[in-house]
Order: sequence, then structure tokens, then C-alpha cells
Amino acid sequence: MPVTIPDRLGLGVADAGNGLSARAAEARTRLVRWIVGNRAAARVPTRILTDDEIAVFRRDGFVTVPAITTAEELDTLRGAYDRLFEEARGWKDGSLFDLVDVDRGASEARSPQLLNPSRFEPLLRDILFRANALAMSRQLLGNRAALVFEHAIRKPPKIGAATAWHQDEAFYAAYTNYRAITVWMPLQDVSPENGCMLYVPGSHREPLLPHRSIGGDPRIHGLEALGVPVERAVPCPLPAGGATFHDCRTLHCAGPNLSAGPRRAYALGFGVRAPEHTLRHEHPWNAEKRTLRQERERQARGGLARLKAGAKQQIKALIR
Repeated sequence: MPVTIPDRLGLGVADAGNGLSARAAEARTRLVRWIVGNRAAARVPTRILTDDEIAVFRRDGFVTVPAITTAEELDTLRGAYDRLFEEARGWKDGSLFDLVDVDRGASEARSPQLLNPSRFEPLLRDILFRANALAMSRQLLGNRAALVFEHAIRKPPKIGAATAWHQDEAFYAAYTNYRAITVWMPLQDVSPENGCMLYVPGSHREPLLPHRSIGGDPRIHGLEALGVPVERAVPCPLPAGGATFHDCRTLHCAGPNLSAGPRRAYALGFGVRAPEHTLRHEHPWNAEKRTLRQERERQARGGLARLKAGAKQQIKALIR
């Protein structure tokens, strides 16, 4: 009997081919929605990690896969992706900002980043990339893994700035209680010329390094790690629709975009909530930040929402 991807995940669903009854088809749809972890998604995962890929991730703190979605989906994603940045969606509420410089306007950003892009483009909630990324992340983290963040970065042609060396864990806010992995997918081929990822193998087993705002300027959102062993760095060129998976403590960066076209990357983070990883205090490099992005976010939330957020933080401080 042929076996589906869900079977290989240990979920006990056999592939009955095109002869599924309506009741069986509906049952499989419900199961798929559980796998994907998003009520809006109904995609069947088509790819999981091999045993060798899992072993590489455990050893190095990252692994690359040559394909995680289809060429057809990439075409759709590129159109939606470019619209989001061209229309500066999320600028007013601080979701869109310059990662590597002081915000001067969406059109002037050297490395514009958009948080939670699916909030502004619903089609991103029901894509094969998301279904495959979650299924594969659950192989690494367990079946309780769920989406905890997403972001999109678009490096403009010729001027797209490098992403500084950092560990994702350094961005964690107080009371974060999960360890996560990031699935990073380029929407075009990436190489050292246009800003592929670089990793330090094994750094996920080492301490979180001290970080600071890029250039020591707290007005900049991005962070840079101090004391990075760059001599151990490994570049990871990828074809469009390939992906890297990395641990939240793995040191990584991405080069500048020196090419004639934009460099687009879409990243999803998946985590499992665990009290032992809860931060009781802000990292000092985050506590000192004073960015225009934060101010736009604060203004957009309104007075009542700000009061609720403050009360929520106080409650967390008491019960943790």
C-alpha cells in the first residue's frame, strides 16, 4: 500500500489514491490542517527531512534543502511579495522598517524587513512552503511545534546591505518561553553576490554571544554579535525555492546584494513552548533600543492597547 507524507510522520493516514470517499477526504483535510498548524491552511506536505539531513542539523545547527516548494508557487509569491514592499504595507504600525539603518522612509531602506507579512497578504497563510516547513520543523522539534514568527526581507538591487552576524535568540524579548528554528527560503537563486546565508557550524552548542545594535546605535533595530569566529563560516548558496533550517542559537549572517535584481527571502520560525527557556529580563542590547519602528508601533496601538500590554507584562513578571 502506498504511504503518504503524514504516514511517514507517524500519523497513521494511508493514501487511498483518487478513490477516497467524501468522509475520508474530509477526515484527511482535518488532519492536514492539524499538521500545518494554521486554520487557514489546507496544504498536504510534500517533503520531509531525510535521516541524513536531520543528522546534519543536529551536528551543525543548520541544514540546507534544495527544494521546499514549487516553481509555480514561487511565481505567485514573488508577485505578492513585491506588492507588499512596493505599497509599503505595515510601515505605519512599525511592521515594516529598515533592519540595518535608522528608519528614513520605506523607499530609502537598504534592507527593508516586514514582520508578519501574512497579516497583510492572506494568500501567504495557505502555501506549500508553510506546510512543508512546519512538517519538517516538527521532525526537529516534535509534534507540538507551531509557528511563532515570520518575516520577509527584500534587499534592493546594488545597494541591499549585508545582514550582520547574529543569533536569533539575541532578539528574544522578555518572557519568551520557546526555543525556535528558522526556515529561510529565497525567492530567487542566492549566491555570495546577492546575499546568500553564511553559518558557523556547531555554534548552536555554544553560548549566546554578547550583541549590540548595529554600529552601537540603539536607533537601529538590527543586532550584531561580538566575537564571531568568522574563520569557521560556511556560505550556503541556494536555488530559488530551496531552504535553510537553523537553530535559534546558530550564528549566521547574509551578504549584501550586489546584483542587478532584488534579493527576496521569506522566513518562518517554529518553536515549542518550554518554561525552562523563559527570559525574565530583556537582553541589555534590546532594553536600550530607541527606534522609530518602536515609536510607530506604539502610536498605532493606541492608549488602551498600550495599557493592556503593560498590564500583561506585569502579570507575566509576577507568575514566572
